[in-house]
Amino acid sequence: MDKSLQEILQEAAEKFAAAADSHALYEAKMAFLGKMGRLGALYKKLKELPESERPAFGAQINELRRAIEERVAVIEGMLHARELSARLEGERVDVTMPGRRRRQGTLHPVTRVKNMLIDVFAGMGFEVFEGPEIETDYYNFTALNTPADHPARDMQDTFYLADGLLLRTQTSAGQIRMMEQKKPPIKMLSPGRVFRSDDDATHSPMFHQMEGLVVDKDITLCDLQGMLDEFARVIFGKESKTRLRPSYFPFTEPSVEVDVSCHACGGKGCSLCKGTGWIEVLGAGMVNRRVLENCGIDPDVYSGFAFGMGIERIAMLKYGINNIKLLTENDVRFLEQFKD
Repeated sequence: MDKSLQEILQEAAEKFAAAADSHALYEAKMAFLGKMGRLGALYKKLKELPESERPAFGAQINELRRAIEERVAVIEGMLHARELSARLEGERVDVTMPGRRRRQGTLHPVTRVKNMLIDVFAGMGFEVFEGPEIETDYYNFTALNTPADHPARDMQDTFYLADGLLLRTQTSAGQIRMMEQKKPPIKMLSPGRVFRSDDDATHSPMFHQMEGLVVDKDITLCDLQGMLDEFARVIFGKESKTRLRPSYFPFTEPSVEVDVSCHACGGKGCSLCKGTGWIEVLGAGMVNRRVLENCGIDPDVYSGFAFGMGIERIAMLKYGINNIKLLTENDVRFLEQFKD
């Protein structure tokens, strides 16, 4: 092989040996074997030689190509083995290490209690009805026998919107819509969010209510208490009892406050029940005649009872939560306590 070609082979071998990785080796390879590389220039030079000298010089160029390709192949094998080893080392899985656990979520306590309540009353034959959260004054107040001068209509208690609309202050509006759409017998449950301008340790501007309504012939307060007894046993324990105290609501007459025996002390008296043995949980009563008349139901033929409770309040009592803000702050340390 010509001395100048030997020098090209030596230079190529040095370049290939200095390549740090496969990419660098490819670049060096193209510098010699590519169309614009060193051997490409030699093939162009071949055309310039006398015809008699071309065969011998062409043979030497071909020999040089084979020698360079052999050296490239050797270096390629070495680099491939080295890079594969490094890759396997970097991607190696240590089977002795503990696996990555997926943290399992859980239902929010308000959602848990809501589902419990729906299960309780659905088992008694109640159907669920969810009305709109943006209501008219008629459905939220007027149809429920709440007069224009009632304190609940005050701007300090109600979030009013434009065009006579408001954020509903109670899910009772759903009862009116149901009685307008369906004639007795009616047995409905209306859970959902409600809004009032109230904010302290036990109240929130947005909270959840669940109201129930039963309308049929010969419905009495005894039917109401029997149903609430079953509710108390399922939610607070088998030994729980209820009692009714006289109260006032514009949409029921007579109206009652409903207490449940304290589940913490069994009715003996403690700090939770303030020594009385009873805890107030909801309001209820017989549906006012005017409310039935507003919905086109004859109060001389049909009667009914209604009840309403704050779901957050039930959750706070059931789980011993002393501040309603904990239910809206989404603190994972608090929420993960309610895993099954």
